[in-house]
Amino acid sequence: MFAAERRQAVLELVRANGMVSLRELARIVQASEVTVRRDLRRLEAEGLLARRHGGAVANEAPSYEPSYTEKTQVASAEKAAIANAAAELVAPGDAIVLGAGTTTQALARRLARLSNLTVLTNSLLVAQAFARSRGIEVLMPGGTLRGSIFALVGAVAEESIGGLRMQRAFLSGNGLTAARGLSTPNVAVAAMDRAMAATAAEVVVLADHTKLGVDTMVQTVPPEGIAHLVTDSAADAEEIAALRRLGVDVHVAKA
Repeated sequence: MFAAERRQAVLELVRANGMVSLRELARIVQASEVTVRRDLRRLEAEGLLARRHGGAVANEAPSYEPSYTEKTQVASAEKAAIANAAAELVAPGDAIVLGAGTTTQALARRLARLSNLTVLTNSLLVAQAFARSRGIEVLMPGGTLRGSIFALVGAVAEESIGGLRMQRAFLSGNGLTAARGLSTPNVAVAAMDRAMAATAAEVVVLADHTKLGVDTMVQTVPPEGIAHLVTDSAADAEEIAALRRLGVDVHVAKA
């Protein structure tokens, strides 16, 4: 297990249980207590948990992964505008990837009227948006259900799409910066997004202004791997300028 994956596992265990002993954390992640103690110091320094004698306790953290329900309550008008603008990048006959997220779900609703479209998605909600669409073929991987975001993740899901080649991948993470690119707080979600991005000739990031300038724990797509960004007019101007300098084609949607 890589260090970032181990720290994410430790963080999720603490958040799920409220308090976990150092010995139990070391046993579950199969690492020494010295290593886990070092992980706890780093996670505490980042404000993600609080250390206690013999273990750690959960606390509120800005980089925690919000659930689908929480996401639907944030920047809904901006997400709708972004979806409308992103739909202009799709034409009948295309083969595309739609990742999990409320913005990609909004895009799926816009595309449901098209014909002769192939869509690869790991999102149950995106797939549902196409359920009554004629002429749209939806491909879904197997994998493990991550209930908080209604998406399939894991090694089985990643391996099942390895031989595919699509035109564009539309992805939406939890943070986007010019320095580090697209990121998410969860290791499994990031790994699946990377696998989907690898199937596509181009990556299109859908990110409203609340995500610009935010850097979460696990990198999904580096800045040099992003061809297009679709965002809204309230997005940070300096981040947009920096992304454009890196060659990202930025599309600004008006809500």
